[in-house]
Amino acid sequence: MTKIRLTKEFRFEMAHALYNYDGLCKNIHGHSYILQVTVLGEPVKDDHSPKLGMVMDFGDLKDIVNREIVKDLDHSVVVSSKVSPELLKQMGQMTERYFIMDYQPTCENMLIDFAERLQNALPDSVELFSLKLHETANSYAEWYASDNL
Repeated sequence: MTKIRLTKEFRFEMAHALYNYDGLCKNIHGHSYILQVTVLGEPVKDDHSPKLGMVMDFGDLKDIVNREIVKDLDHSVVVSSKVSPELLKQMGQMTERYFIMDYQPTCENMLIDFAERLQNALPDSVELFSLKLHETANSYAEWYASDNL
């Protein structure tokens, strides 16, 4: 059995604010996020399959990640559930796209959320191996399945 890892990169723009934080990130601010998704699987060996030699079609992986993460979060504002929705609504059209999460929207917590979403959406033939989320050009967090067994 030969296992192969596939990685696809996604980019999206998102604003967030960290509730009750003791630094500048308590203010609404944005990032150009880069998300790298790595899956692990065995290449298809069935000569009659259109996916012969593939662990997973890159297009299928793209569709799943876009549907589960990027489509909603791109150009949105994300805050903790401790923030009042009324406060966001007062900002008018600047916050037409917002998400209130059950967690503080740090890079680390977003990866935990993303991992859960993707594990539930990926086909049974592949497993989520790792996620890497760049919040800035030189700051990122990583999630590995092997660390979370």
